[in-house]
Amino acid sequence: METFFCPSSDLLKSSRPSSRSLFSHRFSCSSRGVSRKWSVSLPRASHQQRQEAKPKRQSVSHDLLKSITKGFVGFAAAATALASVHYDSPAFAESLTVAFPVSRAQEVNTVQRTLVEAWGLIRETFIDPTFNHQDWDMKLQQTMVEMFPLRSADAAYGKVKGMLSTLGDPFTRIISPKEYQSFRIGSDGNLQGVGIFISIEPRTGHLVVLTCLEGSPAARAGIHEGDELIEINGQRLDGVDSEAAAQRLRGQAGTSVTVKLQSGKSLGSASSIKEVKLPREYIRLSPISSAVIPHRTPDGHQIKTGYVKLSTFSQTAAADMENTIHEMENQGVHSYILDLRNNPGGLVKAGLDVAQMWLDGNETLVNTIDRDGKMSPINMANGHAITHDPLVVLVNEGSASASEILAGALHDNGRAILVGHKTFGKGKIQSVTELHDGSALFVTVAKYLSPALHDIDQVGITPDVQCTADMLNSTKEPSFKNKNSVSSLEADSCIMVAEHELDIQESKGTAS
Repeated sequence: METFFCPSSDLLKSSRPSSRSLFSHRFSCSSRGVSRKWSVSLPRASHQQRQEAKPKRQSVSHDLLKSITKGFVGFAAAATALASVHYDSPAFAESLTVAFPVSRAQEVNTVQRTLVEAWGLIRETFIDPTFNHQDWDMKLQQTMVEMFPLRSADAAYGKVKGMLSTLGDPFTRIISPKEYQSFRIGSDGNLQGVGIFISIEPRTGHLVVLTCLEGSPAARAGIHEGDELIEINGQRLDGVDSEAAAQRLRGQAGTSVTVKLQSGKSLGSASSIKEVKLPREYIRLSPISSAVIPHRTPDGHQIKTGYVKLSTFSQTAAADMENTIHEMENQGVHSYILDLRNNPGGLVKAGLDVAQMWLDGNETLVNTIDRDGKMSPINMANGHAITHDPLVVLVNEGSASASEILAGALHDNGRAILVGHKTFGKGKIQSVTELHDGSALFVTVAKYLSPALHDIDQVGITPDVQCTADMLNSTKEPSFKNKNSVSSLEADSCIMVAEHELDIQESKGTAS
């Protein structure tokens, strides 16, 4: 794991498009419930290509709603060959012909294919149908012309990113294949490796171990936080960044990797250097850490508070949350603190699934607004909460996207009190689609409002009870190797404030 890129936006995942021939290919795909077909052919000696499209606009709010609740959007590949592309889709009304030159440099040609693919996806799904008040079709042609004389893929990708930046939406972006693989590790919650987080120590520039997952091959080998990595499989790591080193540590389960390290406790001593052979295994990354906090109420009763820290909304977040709540219920927990501080978001469906664990009935979880301005609520269907115990949710300026969806759902439906700082304020939802070259395109496809119709974007959610900055611990996330250990929580004054609010809820419940 080694290191992984954490999702920082509300995401709707789409499947990877199927492989295709370089010179001719026919395929059909489903996009927001719309059937579309492409016929693609690539002449071998042509420098002037044409793209034709015959689209029609239609309302997509119903299909967008279905896609969000399913956890993905079927935005399959757009035009991926630079030839005559005949496009039939009911998403647009006008016909389109775009002519552009094709680069002779193969690596630039590949990026041109990626550009057309990204352009088509944005044209169909981007939340702003004016594309930031510009001619999006002309933008494609201009970018293709600018890309034509280039000779490197990096320079060509720079042109793609430059085109996307003109949309005025920082969340609509493209990431490299390597970055996308790291992103998938963060969102899928699984990898094959040795179970360590590594980073570059800023003062020395050396690669050091941040932490080892409990029970992982690295932990079993006695690798500790602060140990410095010197070699991987006999190759020195001088000048190697953390992501490149992480890639070397990962590999197919059942294989092994040899690592040379120097103990962080005795850096500079030759005797502290050791070499270990680590088996690669399937590593499951849980976004949940938890603890049971003994708590004495003002009237002298001893109760248990369940503390649950959710660090990201990965594919495993909902299942892990459900298991944690059931475990705590079996331990006799009377109340809960759900910590969403510094949780940057993730998968929309994960956030909605977690919300339903705390709510009953047919409550509205969030309202979405599509590119046509139509608002649609996402409601529960005869929901049954796992627990009705009092709940406080901790938030701060690092709580964004799916964190704000969850916090808004629990707060606006009267289920939880919010404690902490105003949240980040990101009220947009992105789709993420893997492109033909392994890169990935993130596109803002919808806006959202809280159940009480509060606009969160660039505003955030103000908690019921403020917890000032000087009351907080350092921003380093707590790690609970022993779920019953609460030592790392005792100095967190925001948790003390949360416990006080739970006492008030408990007293109201008793009085009623």
